[in-house]
Amino acid sequence: MADFSLEDLKTLRERLGTGMVETKNALVEAGGDLEKATELLRLRGAKSNAKRSDRSTSEGLIAAKENGSTTTLIELASETDFVAKSAKFIALGDRVLDAVAAAGAKNAEEGLAAKAGDQTVAELIGDEAAILGEKLELRRVALVTGEKFAVYLHKTNKDLPPQVGVVVGYSGDDAETARSIAQHISFADPQYLSRDQVPADVVDNERRIVEEISRGEGKPEAALPKIIEGRVNAFFKQVVLGDQDYARDNKLSVSKVLSDAGLTVTDFARFKVGA
Repeated sequence: MADFSLEDLKTLRERLGTGMVETKNALVEAGGDLEKATELLRLRGAKSNAKRSDRSTSEGLIAAKENGSTTTLIELASETDFVAKSAKFIALGDRVLDAVAAAGAKNAEEGLAAKAGDQTVAELIGDEAAILGEKLELRRVALVTGEKFAVYLHKTNKDLPPQVGVVVGYSGDDAETARSIAQHISFADPQYLSRDQVPADVVDNERRIVEEISRGEGKPEAALPKIIEGRVNAFFKQVVLGDQDYARDNKLSVSKVLSDAGLTVTDFARFKVGA
């Protein structure tokens, strides 16, 4: 019988979140040495990671952290909601967020290269994936700039960590309205801050599509320019924050709400798990 106690078994299971049988087997193989058993379990998990590389990660969490004149938003993904709601995964999210924010990473590639103690974020996630037994990935990172920030994290399920997250960078003094704009963004999912941010090729493609649709509907030739322009404007109302109808009062545009509150939105980001 290997020289280890039930307390050793409990300690290792709590440390790694591994099953009873595999933990006991590792301790037996390691002769009761906790550190060696930990290494064995991690190595076995790492080998399993390769087999999981093509699996989809549609669950996870969204988290945000303010750091002076910037706020970092991340999406950390897992395979199952069982892992997504676990204390170990949520703790990993905090560690990853801290490291990514400290590095000022602007995207996932920079985030993965950020230092987390004596390893990179990519290595940290790989180690935890081995322990949790699922594919984990830092799917997205955004760095939002602004004088002030409104952060809104929304739980779509009370048992899970936040699944939707919004960060709004703004200037002005109405924090309550700024937060309501962040809530609006979580619901309306705008893609751009203003019309001039929409790439010209995107607008041209939309104009071409609505023209084909309008002609296919047999609209009078003389009326086509006005119809096409109206439909392009409707497209802007879908994708541009300032043009959208305000979620709390669809008789108002978001730009009108911002103007009345003395707010200027300078930047924003929205992530939804798996989207």
